[in-house]
Amino acid sequence: SSFLYLQPFWLKRFVAAPVRGVVMGKVHGSLARAGKVKNQTPKVAKAEKKKPLTGRARKRMIFNRRFQTTVKGPKKGPNSNSK
Repeated sequence: SSFLYLQPFWLKRFVAAPVRGVVMGKVHGSLARAGKVKNQTPKVAKAEKKKPLTGRARKRMIFNRRFQTTVKGPKKGPNSNSK
């Protein structure tokens, strides 16, 4: 029992408690309904989009968006869709 007193105070409760066996978590709901919502949603074809700019052209577009087309008024964030 002197072995327990030589250890740090926070380790005593882990050493003194006996291990009974591994307790596993339960699965929520049955797996028979897995993928129900995804299979119910209608398939929509992807729209064709313009090829995104890369390299120098992308840097130019970002610069123009940030500094050239400034509008008077409060600053808008980079993810705002309002114009």
